Amino acid sequence: MTIQFLGAAREVTGSKHLITTRSGKRILLDCGLYQGKGQETERDNRDLGFDPEKIDCIILSHAHIDHSGLIPYLWRQGFRGDVYCTPATRDLCALMLQDTAFIQAQDVKWYNKKMDRLHQPKITPLYDINHVQHAMKLFISVDYDRRFRVFDDVFLTFTNAGHMLGSAVVNLEIYEDDANAKSKVCKRIAFTGDLGRLHSHILPSPQLIPQCDYLICESTYGDRLHEDSLVSEQELLGVVDDTCVYKKGKLIIPSFSVGRTQEIVYVLNQLYNNGSLPHIPVYVDSPLSFNATQVFRMYTDELNEDVRETMRFDPDPFGFNTLHYITDINESKRLNTNPDPCIIISASGMLEAGRVKHHVANHIADPKCTILIVGYCTPTSLGARIQDPNRKWISIFGFDHKIKAQITKIEGFSGHGDYSEMLDLFKRSLRPEQVQRTFIVHGEESAQSEYKDHLYESGFRNITIPAKGETFEL
Repeated sequence: MTIQFLGAAREVTGSKHLITTRSGKRILLDCGLYQGKGQETERDNRDLGFDPEKIDCIILSHAHIDHSGLIPYLWRQGFRGDVYCTPATRDLCALMLQDTAFIQAQDVKWYNKKMDRLHQPKITPLYDINHVQHAMKLFISVDYDRRFRVFDDVFLTFTNAGHMLGSAVVNLEIYEDDANAKSKVCKRIAFTGDLGRLHSHILPSPQLIPQCDYLICESTYGDRLHEDSLVSEQELLGVVDDTCVYKKGKLIIPSFSVGRTQEIVYVLNQLYNNGSLPHIPVYVDSPLSFNATQVFRMYTDELNEDVRETMRFDPDPFGFNTLHYITDINESKRLNTNPDPCIIISASGMLEAGRVKHHVANHIADPKCTILIVGYCTPTSLGARIQDPNRKWISIFGFDHKIKAQITKIEGFSGHGDYSEMLDLFKRSLRPEQVQRTFIVHGEESAQSEYKDHLYESGFRNITIPAKGETFEL
């Protein structure tokens, strides 16, 4: 069989890896949308590198849009195979893909107005809500730890990756004829998707991975270590006190609607319960965050013991008296004119789209305010550019803004494990000498290079950092 790396190759977006078996089955691991790449994004999303009609199935590691966001586009281009994922991933995709279709419609409308003034060609969205609804009919839910027959010679088992609700490591057993053997040979592939923290605020630790022959692993934080989660909580409380109590300003937290937002809300809920959180309003300004939190409430059995223990005396770990979920756009706009101190949590995490971009544009010139980054931002994204300490001005919606607000970051809320946490999982799960080849994906090149050294020191050999489009024989 072969594997071709078509996305998240030497970068952190657009996850797509195509397996072609000797029997001719074409299995796509993830089908992610490219995000945060500026002018390149449109071209990379439309140029798939394969014929969607010839894909037999998609196996989806989790619901984040950089892993799932092109599935409706594939349906639009003729894909009619099955999409396998965990039940929580399916429920979250039903929300997130519709939200992505809505954002595309808004972005394309704004872009085409600009092109019309310049007498340039207009564009159309990759897909709309109708395409999403059709694509969702292809989804098949598979529970964790269930050995599921995808084809006669392909078996799938999901193990919990601990990255977000429903996230999974994809474990494949593929049986193929071998010239040197009378019977078929089983080749075992483990695709990590994104791996979570060993000690998350709300999710369980990643589950041990079955022994594999080929490992495809992410490397987002392959070159760094995270802070302890308790330190992150105290850092967050310190930022809240400094901004909202002493400066009387607003704390704006760009956050992904699914996963990161629920984690931050849970931590604030804990601080509220123990009396540490100042009595100020907290707004979650995102319809998707509100709907996704409802899904989290449905799957509390997949959250960690700390959350379940909290629920013994607090039935809603994602809600407290000073917390308000906002879905109405006019309520969102009023936040920008309200002078009172508050916390605003809003999507998107990389500041590339969504309501948070408006909040930042309205408050970045106010020295009383703080913009708190709590997750990874691709280097070309607004979320990354705004963190440059040498930058004095930033362009948002085509207008230049003076940067006077405090820009700060807390690494400990990342949903990705650092290199030590990922290596710890591999050491406890795998015998490195039995892994014939390791492919490093989903990381910037500098992080991947350093992570390759860490893997080698841990006993892994034949380690490859594939470029986009490269194909390898397994």
